[in-house]
Amino acid sequence: MSINSAMIAGASGLIANSSALAAISDNIANVNTVGYKRASAVFTPLYRSQGSGEQFAAGGIMGSTKLEISESGLLAPGSSATDLAVSGDGFFVVSENTRGFTTTDPVAFTRAGSFHPDSNGYLQNSAGLYLAGWPVQADGTIDADPSDLSSLEIINPVSVGGAAEATTEVGLSANLQSSQAISAAEATYSAAASATNMSSGAVPADVEFGIPIYDSQGSVHTITLSMLKSSTPNQWHAELHVTPASEVTTGAGLVDGQIATGVIAFDSNGNFDAANSTIPSSLSFLASSNTAALGATSVQWAAAEGISAQTIDLELGGPSSAGGLTQFDSQSALAATSVNGTPFGDFSGVDIDASGMVYAKFTNGIVKKIYQIPVATFANADGLEALGGGAYGVTRDSGSYTLNTAGIGSAGNLASATLESSNVDLATEFTNLIITQRAYSASSKIITTADEMLNEAINMKR
Repeated sequence: MSINSAMIAGASGLIANSSALAAISDNIANVNTVGYKRASAVFTPLYRSQGSGEQFAAGGIMGSTKLEISESGLLAPGSSATDLAVSGDGFFVVSENTRGFTTTDPVAFTRAGSFHPDSNGYLQNSAGLYLAGWPVQADGTIDADPSDLSSLEIINPVSVGGAAEATTEVGLSANLQSSQAISAAEATYSAAASATNMSSGAVPADVEFGIPIYDSQGSVHTITLSMLKSSTPNQWHAELHVTPASEVTTGAGLVDGQIATGVIAFDSNGNFDAANSTIPSSLSFLASSNTAALGATSVQWAAAEGISAQTIDLELGGPSSAGGLTQFDSQSALAATSVNGTPFGDFSGVDIDASGMVYAKFTNGIVKKIYQIPVATFANADGLEALGGGAYGVTRDSGSYTLNTAGIGSAGNLASATLESSNVDLATEFTNLIITQRAYSASSKIITTADEMLNEAINMKR
């Protein structure tokens, strides 16, 4: 009977609009939730096409809800560098635990990027989900795989500890006085050659410059450049030695902490003459752990130091270089030293760039790449399944994920110190609230009207 179908249609309208009210309520409640995606009600009619002349039977309505996952919210300033947002398409890869991903671990995806360190330093958002990223290997490379979750780690910036950088380059800006008198000891030194260390005092240098360097552990050592004016015009005898000498072990051709000997030459214009200089332009230190026999001019860090091998390029200048060594008739003096490397420094924070690269910052000024945050993209993001806490899971409708570098292909850029706001518009929700209330009321009128009509049909018997 058509009256019965009308009553059923009215009931289906009540159910569908009740579901719509629930979706609107959730939207309004989450208007300030980071990364929230609004739910919208979708109504589908259930009537059937019928031939002419037949009585019409109401089919009613079926209500469902879909999430507008692909619709981005506005980006707003965050409070820390680990507040993250995806500007464009894509999701962060997150996990419920900190051990990373295996074939049995569930994986989730989210736009809720309010990540902050937990008690162990792992980055966790407000829903308790941990952020995953590709670790940077020791050689600076990244094993980025677009589909392999096992290549990801849960990001823990604090785990990098402290950092130091060994010195690899040294430059000098100094002058040696051209009118310096030739020392009476010069003849003795020429005869003794490298068997004598100027720093020992047996053959005193005319000029000495101290150069600080850093080893692989960030400890400071002093290399002293000692020079003695030669009887050969525009030349100086030169030695490089470590002070104190106990910090190195040397071959038989070097004594008292020497690491190099030779001649420093200048041209007639007072500029450093590399072609006629024999002082090495590169200094090499073998690791403390070296057990092989040393060559005559080999240098090794002493066993007590416990540090790695090191090579230092020595830049002494030339006509085309700024600074360097010069020989003019003014007082011998060291103007400046240029030394890279740093002493040990503690972890002090992170920076994250638009490509998702995570940099650890240290108190000594070192900045190191430690992770890269991938962005997961889907063929149909709206087909993802809501898992709770602003996270989503893969479904047949969404298609599989692809892990991309931020800003590459369809993946959006990452914005640090930024959060994605809810994509809810309050004006729209309040309008829909009024419409839903009216629709619910109208559906109830269908039921009461059908009830009255049925009552009239029953009363016909009386």
